Amino acid sequence: MTRTAGDVRIRPYRPGDAVDAAALRRICVRTGEMGGDARGHFRDPGVLPALFATPYAELDSGLVFVADDGDPDGPIGYIVGAPDTEAFYRDFRARWLPRIRDRFPVLPGRTDRDGELRALLHAPERMINAEVVRDHPAHLHIDLLPHGQRRGLGTRLMTAYCDALRERGVPGLHLAMNPANTAAHAFYLRYGFRPLREPSEDSPVLHLGLRL
Repeated sequence: MTRTAGDVRIRPYRPGDAVDAAALRRICVRTGEMGGDARGHFRDPGVLPALFATPYAELDSGLVFVADDGDPDGPIGYIVGAPDTEAFYRDFRARWLPRIRDRFPVLPGRTDRDGELRALLHAPERMINAEVVRDHPAHLHIDLLPHGQRRGLGTRLMTAYCDALRERGVPGLHLAMNPANTAAHAFYLRYGFRPLREPSEDSPVLHLGLRL
């Protein structure tokens, strides 16, 4: 049966729910290669959710929302984030990294994406841009499986997340993205994000921001 967007419920993530936790990991991997499946592109693609999905659910599940279409395998999309980026990565190092560092050791001499993500996992502070977080302290990651895309679910997830940030008094949020991902770029601009920092040799990602 083909479900419409109206059949999908945007709801809070359920802490301790094995189905929700597995769905976050699965979605992150299946969308981790420029929106496509990252399996086969990494020595262990589990590094993607270990960096960009699971720690948010473990450290502050109140800002995790999922798109649930009733599939027994779990949600088909999610949004995760942190209200204070600098505080989040301090917590990441203190509480999350000790739990996963042995599974994802640094790969000395590896400069491919696998090596870079392993290095980033062990030095999460590198993801902080002081200029960006000054006025846009929160950040986010959002992913939808292919059959959940182009149905308005991204907008609904984003709205749930932004409303939750406003309730916490957060003034702005940002994200960092690969500028080659033109579909995602267009979505963020439609939602109201604006460029904060263009890619450079030191930082090849594009930073976008939204005032709340």
